[in-house]
Amino acid sequence: MTTKSDFTEVEWSRIVRAPFVAGMAISLADPGGPVEATKETMATLRSAMSPPSHEQLLTEVALEVQALSQQKRSPLGGYRPTADGAHWGEQVLEELRAVCALVAAKATADEASAFGRWLVTSAQAAADAAKEGGFLGFGAQQVSEREEAMLEQVRAAVSG
Repeated sequence: MTTKSDFTEVEWSRIVRAPFVAGMAISLADPGGPVEATKETMATLRSAMSPPSHEQLLTEVALEVQALSQQKRSPLGGYRPTADGAHWGEQVLEELRAVCALVAAKATADEASAFGRWLVTSAQAAADAAKEGGFLGFGAQQVSEREEAMLEQVRAAVSG
């Protein structure tokens, strides 16, 4: 059973923000307006506070996210890909790869696998949160092609 105490403070911060980095990947893949961004952020927050399984590691991360939310503190902790839009996607994916490798190095195989699935769930929640494109809701897609492409990249990044 892997817990917060198995990680340094910096490592733990990266683990806690990982579901939000996964959601950010989707938001940045196909930026919408402020309403879409808010919906995607809220969907990511809901996903981060309710992991899809009950491993101790995931439960502790969710509790930490909940505490940060109640304190009105961002779980991203200042994380931002650089302003160079051409490379932000790879930076976000590299962060997800690095965090999954960190978890895999210290957690059980089942916990690491569950953590990776949770990151995909968070990204999917962001993708499903708001329709993209169209005009006044007509002709909009639930998940855009760019979001779907990024979802595939997130899946590949967290699966090893």
